[in-house]
Amino acid sequence: MTIPTPPPGLPRTAGELRASGHAPRSVKAELRANLLTALRSGRALWPGIVGFDRTVLPQLERALIAGHDVVLLGERGQGKTRLLRSLVELLDEWTPVIEGSELGEHPLQPITPASRRRAAELGDDLPVAWRHRSERYVEKLATPDTSVGDLVGDVDPVKVAEGRSLGDPETIHFGLVPRAHRGIVTVNELPDLAERIQVALLNVMEERDIQIRGYSLRLPLDVLLVATANPEDYTNRGRIITPLKDRFGAEIRTHYPLEVEDEVALVRQEADLPAEVGDHLLEVIARFVGHLRESSAVDQRSGVSARFAIAAAETVSAAALHRAAITGEHPAVARPVDLEAVPAVLRGKIEFEAGEEGREDELLGYLLRRAVADTARGLFAGLDLGPLAQAVADGHPVATGERVSGHDLLTALPELPVLHQVAERLDVRAGDPPGRIASAVELALESLFLAKKLGKDAEDDRSVYS
Repeated sequence: MTIPTPPPGLPRTAGELRASGHAPRSVKAELRANLLTALRSGRALWPGIVGFDRTVLPQLERALIAGHDVVLLGERGQGKTRLLRSLVELLDEWTPVIEGSELGEHPLQPITPASRRRAAELGDDLPVAWRHRSERYVEKLATPDTSVGDLVGDVDPVKVAEGRSLGDPETIHFGLVPRAHRGIVTVNELPDLAERIQVALLNVMEERDIQIRGYSLRLPLDVLLVATANPEDYTNRGRIITPLKDRFGAEIRTHYPLEVEDEVALVRQEADLPAEVGDHLLEVIARFVGHLRESSAVDQRSGVSARFAIAAAETVSAAALHRAAITGEHPAVARPVDLEAVPAVLRGKIEFEAGEEGREDELLGYLLRRAVADTARGLFAGLDLGPLAQAVADGHPVATGERVSGHDLLTALPELPVLHQVAERLDVRAGDPPGRIASAVELALESLFLAKKLGKDAEDDRSVYS
């Protein structure tokens, strides 16, 4: 990550900073002021966060205004980490620090013995550096091997070897939390921390000091501590100890997108799609994921991550590109037949309930067909597809598959007004590439098959509607 260069004209000594009228404020006061300013101006605060506008975000905003440390509780893949990373945008773009200080202390409020000594010796000549807000956010993934030294600090044997005594507070090598002084600390998967390690955070959160190897340093740390966790009834690896949980001012539950449109928007935003995937297919994927999240056969304690929907869209796009390479079709456009690649590729991303062994493929296939039917029912509501079914039944079977191009699929059918109506429902125009029109027509054919108005037979590496 490239750190921007501070703008010219900023104060470079403590005296200049004091003369400019700069007043120190805590990181929580800074977040509160900047958040309220943004709310008053109507500025978008949470870029890239989808589906939380009326639920999670108002709760988070109130917690920040209250000055609370926050823990986000939710299943995997709900955007918890991404949401917390966006908090950095609420910090001041530039903040003054004592140049060379280990903890990034404010020039007018030094807290370590070394910085206090320098401030006393240099007075108004104490050099000032400017730190960008991106440098004031630190993140730690909690793992069972995380130590107190990693988070809080430990005695540095090198400093002891230099001749300092063990009782000298300057022999300490500070951990991640003190080094985040005047910033934001995120601990991902907090329950994975061993309970004795969680205990080390108690003083940081309440008394705002740290204890290392038998002596206490009264360092008035200024940090916002935020964390993520899976609900305790899911994770078997640990829990948040009760005293630590009590110290978080706000516990906010996250969730998966509640509306199909939100899931589609999220996938469109996050997925890397080398071939064109229409919104109708993304809607199928969104509904498929929604059905999985409601299925009693799927372990809902582990959840069905939003990453599943993103990976599914990327798989469909890859299948379309693969077919285009074989058939020479250009541009590559995904069709409903490409959805068949999703269950086989992504089956391992879902945890099923005990007793469902051997039925996984059957379940995934059923829910995918149901998602296709639901999507087609909504898109073609009020449209009579009978002429299309009649045309196929009157001797115009239509083949689809990995080796069937969109042009081949369309030429198997006679000119029918209903085909134009089908295309219009999916915002496809007559002058669009054949692959795009074929994708719309194939969805109509698949809906007729699922409604048992057409047959569908497998022939080698293709399927034939008849």
